Amino acid sequence: MTNSFIQHHTIVQFPDKRELTPSQTHRRDHRIDALRGIALLMMFIDHIPQNILNRFTMRNVGFADAAEIFVLLAGYTSWLAYGRGFKKYGVIPTLQRIGRRCVQLYIGQIIMVMGYVVMVRTWRCFVDVPPDYLEPELTHGTEWVWRVLVFNALPSNLNILPLYIVLLGIMPCVYFLMQMHYLIPLVLSGGVWALINMNPVINFPNWLDPRGWYFNPLAWQFLFVLGLILSAKREQRGADFPHAFWLSGCCWVFLIFSAFQAFPWHLWGLPDLRPIAVEIPAVKTWLSPSRVLDILIVFYLFQTSAWVRQWATQTWSGQCIACMGRHSLEIFVVSMLLDLLARLLFSTFGEEWCLQIAVNGVGILCLILLASTLDRSRKLR
Repeated sequence: MTNSFIQHHTIVQFPDKRELTPSQTHRRDHRIDALRGIALLMMFIDHIPQNILNRFTMRNVGFADAAEIFVLLAGYTSWLAYGRGFKKYGVIPTLQRIGRRCVQLYIGQIIMVMGYVVMVRTWRCFVDVPPDYLEPELTHGTEWVWRVLVFNALPSNLNILPLYIVLLGIMPCVYFLMQMHYLIPLVLSGGVWALINMNPVINFPNWLDPRGWYFNPLAWQFLFVLGLILSAKREQRGADFPHAFWLSGCCWVFLIFSAFQAFPWHLWGLPDLRPIAVEIPAVKTWLSPSRVLDILIVFYLFQTSAWVRQWATQTWSGQCIACMGRHSLEIFVVSMLLDLLARLLFSTFGEEWCLQIAVNGVGILCLILLASTLDRSRKLR
């Protein structure tokens, strides 16, 4: 749906198409699709608490997880999909495109919530399952319906699409600020993010949680804006992010440190090998600085790796993962419904290895087949 971070005294402008190579003007960056596909797979795995595979995902070996990938790439690809469109197609058509995308996201959110409620209530007609698959407010009555429709109630595991809608809503404002100077939205966005980190109680209301939205949009907008700026600067530069061995080395040192620091040693019954005994704040709701730094480093290493480029463009596995990333909304909606089904199966029939293998194997295969079908349909259109 990807150089240097900053160039001095620059207004975001579009390079002349004649100055770009054919690969830059016509080819999609499969690394971005592949990274988003990886994030979708990790979300599918992480949202099943009984899944043994979730012990090996990114959240256990670093401060950030798949949600940070998703939001950073949402900003990055929003520039590619809409940021360039303001100049190419005009303001009104581009705003209409953003509006249509928000409607698609909204429909996806409603499908997931209604699907959750119907599946859990139907399952309970035959099997007694624990009540934690739905917030108690959703297990009976209809008051929750209007609250869900206006995003006043965001159930657990189903709260990232409303965040995405809010972020897309502010995208035109960020774009026009970037036309004056990219530092203006960067400073404003960073200031709001810093304020929320100092005073986390500032949040959007959530009927299901007195603390507010799990993904506080006032904090997470910073990661989205960073993605927009990175994408715009790369396009302006007309080349990939520069690969510096010393910088890559520093990034790997930090990732190794974060892996040891964030690893759940107690869950594995292992001695605590954290370099720093004091826990480093990595709160997800208001996007702690450690999470921002972690995901920016992962993104930089992914985008500057020659091996990743080759894997994403020339291998079957890379293309399968990238195909999922190209259809992120459909894959996300279906994966969340599969997650609920898996949790119900585990609660009803146990967590034996055969069921673990079946749930993960069938679930991942379904997502790959869906992505492949959607890709063929897009090419035919």
